Amino acid sequence: MQVVYKSDGQIEAIRVSSLLVGDTLAEVASRIKPGMRTIDLDRVAETFIRDHQAEPAFKGYHGFPASLCISVNAEVVHGIPGNRELKDGDVVSIDCGVNKGGFFGDSAYSFVIGEVPAKTIELLRVTKRCLMQGVSKAVEGMRIGDISEAVQDLAESHGFGVVRELVGHGVGLKLHEKPEVPNFGKKGTGLLMKKGLVIAIEPMINCGKKQVRQLNDGWTIVTSDGLPSAHFEHTVAVGVGKPDVLSSFDKIEIAEANNINLGKPHQITEVNG
Repeated sequence: MQVVYKSDGQIEAIRVSSLLVGDTLAEVASRIKPGMRTIDLDRVAETFIRDHQAEPAFKGYHGFPASLCISVNAEVVHGIPGNRELKDGDVVSIDCGVNKGGFFGDSAYSFVIGEVPAKTIELLRVTKRCLMQGVSKAVEGMRIGDISEAVQDLAESHGFGVVRELVGHGVGLKLHEKPEVPNFGKKGTGLLMKKGLVIAIEPMINCGKKQVRQLNDGWTIVTSDGLPSAHFEHTVAVGVGKPDVLSSFDKIEIAEANNINLGKPHQITEVNG
């Protein structure tokens, strides 16, 4: 599959879908509390998405059974919602995609419930900063490797592990498109980015080692050492001179701040498109 460049009109449609993802994650963030089952958060998201005349992009994708990927603690990504009850001290990474009118948006955010160790707070702060650093390189004339190196250098400078097996990707007309957007690599390498390219940048950073493994459910990816992982993701259109961030964390952060059950470890200034 070749890289598909989007028109201005298509980018605006992708923006609508991407903002709906943020609204959905904010709705979920407002509900998170100890004792809540992850399947119940998934139902909140599915109802919210359908009430806004859109479809959950993940549900049924290659057989995935839910609308959200909810990954807790050592789960990196692709956690399947179920009867697990959340508790104080959990790190909860939530990934969401929507299809509205044939255009896809994709975004992810990580939360902490209650009190967690200082190292975990640092992990979330750094992972979010890694996303911002990567996004800043999504500019016409730069290369995918510029994003990759920006993410890797920041994460590894703090002693964290950068997952190799999972990467960002093109997005918009399909949930996953070319090109791949690794979170590791060298600047000046990879695809030369042009206006009209829309990509999902999504650092997946481990508190310990970079190595991961897949559980027997065929989906859930966990850290090899059992230490926590964090995940943040934006849908971004490559711009001339600056990136155009199509998704938003604004409403998520408001919900996070207003939910007394959530820690507030990473109120970091957003990268604006």
